[in-house]
Amino acid sequence: MASMSLRRLEYALEERGMFFIPSETEGDWDKDGQVDHHQLVIFKAEALASENRLKEAVDMYAMAFRYGPVRPDQLSGLVGCVLHNFKKSEESPAKSQPNSTRDCEFDCPSCHGFIAEPVTVACGHTHCRRCLQQSTFSKCKLCNEDIRRKPGDLRLNVILCALLDKWFPEDVKRTKCVGDVENLLKSKHYDKAVALTSQLLESDSENMWLWRSFAEAHRGLKQYHQALEIWESCLITNPFPEGYFQKAKVLQEMGLVDESLQVFLQCLAFDENFHQAKREVELILHEMLSPDSDNVKVGLRETTHHTSSHLRGKILPSEDQLRDQHLSETWTESIHIDPKTPEKPGRSESLERSGLCRAQSLRIHGMGGVVEEGLKRVSSAPQLGDPDKGALLKRKLSGSEAGPGLAYSHSSKYKKQVGTTSNATPVVTEEIKPHRTLSKDMLDPNDFECSLCMSHHAQQPFFLMSRLFYQPVTTPCGHTFCKNCLERCLDHNPQCPLCKESLKEYLAFRKYTVTQVLDDIIKQHLRKEHSERLRLHIEETKELSDLTKNVPVFVCTMAYPTVPCPLHVFEPRYRLMIRRCMETGTRQFGMCINDPQKGFVDYGCMLQIRSVHFLPDGRSVVDTIGGKRFRVLSRGMKDGYCIANIEYLEDTKVNNEEDLKKLQVLHDQVYDQARKWFQNLENRFRNQILQHFGPMPEREADIQATVNGPACCWWLLAVLPVDPRYQLSVLSMTTLKERLLKIQHILTYLQNLPGQ
Repeated sequence: MASMSLRRLEYALEERGMFFIPSETEGDWDKDGQVDHHQLVIFKAEALASENRLKEAVDMYAMAFRYGPVRPDQLSGLVGCVLHNFKKSEESPAKSQPNSTRDCEFDCPSCHGFIAEPVTVACGHTHCRRCLQQSTFSKCKLCNEDIRRKPGDLRLNVILCALLDKWFPEDVKRTKCVGDVENLLKSKHYDKAVALTSQLLESDSENMWLWRSFAEAHRGLKQYHQALEIWESCLITNPFPEGYFQKAKVLQEMGLVDESLQVFLQCLAFDENFHQAKREVELILHEMLSPDSDNVKVGLRETTHHTSSHLRGKILPSEDQLRDQHLSETWTESIHIDPKTPEKPGRSESLERSGLCRAQSLRIHGMGGVVEEGLKRVSSAPQLGDPDKGALLKRKLSGSEAGPGLAYSHSSKYKKQVGTTSNATPVVTEEIKPHRTLSKDMLDPNDFECSLCMSHHAQQPFFLMSRLFYQPVTTPCGHTFCKNCLERCLDHNPQCPLCKESLKEYLAFRKYTVTQVLDDIIKQHLRKEHSERLRLHIEETKELSDLTKNVPVFVCTMAYPTVPCPLHVFEPRYRLMIRRCMETGTRQFGMCINDPQKGFVDYGCMLQIRSVHFLPDGRSVVDTIGGKRFRVLSRGMKDGYCIANIEYLEDTKVNNEEDLKKLQVLHDQVYDQARKWFQNLENRFRNQILQHFGPMPEREADIQATVNGPACCWWLLAVLPVDPRYQLSVLSMTTLKERLLKIQHILTYLQNLPGQ
């Protein structure tokens, strides 16, 4: 598709005769032609980038810059092309990314730290609120599902908060101290933030949020080298895209544009949906391709001999064309480097260069040097991949900047105090994180009881007690309930049962995902209680799955075998009934008409659910078709809807050959009579019948093939204008002969009416 689109664009440009027009003629274009041509050039550049033709794409983007303004977001295709080649030419960090599964259920899957402020998102996984507030990622780290929310929608999981406060009070307290540091950073009190963070790190050296805040405080004080080394140390112990992004921002503020671009690409290699990093790359490429850069023009004048063959024409190449060719050649050459090429020495000295010199070098030499140097760095990556360095990376600060610090030995919690005059400072070590465990005396099953579902006490039948969570789901407001309990409440009112907050959007989304953390804790630490709760659920499901006892009955209209019966379900009791039919897998329920004395009549028809379409407000449109007929043996009620014990009806087969021939003749007569009646109907009536019930069934070869007889009889009974009580009498018949005679009598009566 991309190549076809590219050929069409090339043809359109060639037809206009403007594919390689010299810049001197640009003033002769009319306004409409210029705009149209500019857009076509951008389209072709995007098509080339989508095909991973980097060299040609750069040429075309550069041409688009000469012909008119180009927004940074229009370089999205070019960013994808550069990133593809970046990851292809070396082993990207994403390949060596550590397993994203948490060490234990109390770790955040994003930062891998203690999840003191838990927020359960739509996918059912729980992240710490601080990670979600950063808005640096849009997808869950565990399941890759979109979890974007508005900042005000980040409500804490109420039950998890209470449990963590009870089980790990010291961890919760330390996490709240991180909030104090962040408040200092927001108010730009960087000196105080550095002092407080240094103090907190003495007792909590494994808290990555403290190290991040430490780096941000140094960045706020413009102590970029210290901030950079902290980020590099964090990335050794825990590589993550947000860390690469922050490291790139530090490099960017230092004026090291090519260095920052390489790290931004590393960030995108981890997570291609990291929109902020992609935006930064777009801005850098936009600045490099912009013809307003004098440094680029100066550098390109010196390299005019590198012009591309496809830009040579009858005219002398312009200065802009030479610049475009230099960019494309240097970019393309850099992509084909050997991934095993060692990094050139002197990287630490490159960090000492002034930002102006590095920016000027970037503009003069184009992207080639950046990508080539960046790929070589990531291929060898001594600052990120060396296991010896990863064990212990020291930050070199002066005594006046650092203050008292702690030195930690590798794989040990041994600490020793460092003097204030020493150059040694705290380091991030790759220590084994303590695995938080729960003792039995800390666990109380009452902490995991649903506030909605109740059951009878074993010893005291009249005493109701709450039940353990089964499939716990957490609402956007932070409250947790059993999945089935919550659905039943939302059938009646789209509000949280506890705080009464509106859940209309949550109901419309209809994604009641199990809260994984709570479910894991219950299954691992409350196995006995969970087994008992599971046994109750299985028993209830088995009871609901019986299609002869306590069968759910929808009291509404007449239904017939093989005939479609669409339903609009809006009553809470029938919402529950339909949902149970789907969850148990039976996908069936009975349909009867109302009876003033009994509640519903003695005969009905089973309906099979073919599909259910849920509406945003909880109502549903259910597509069903008739199945077996039944007779009611006894009646009852369950959770508001009717139930019944039933027995199924079957037609009595005719075994005598002579009687069977007579029955076949009667069937053929009724079928022909019915077809003639249907064809003689007015068009509007006939169209209504076709729309609701479909066409008349074809004549069947074996009229006794099914227990309900020929389908045409039931179709006729559904469309004929007859009183429901009369239709019910025909439905209850168990001989085909009686049924055919009744239908024949009705057809004869209708055909003899005046005007028929």
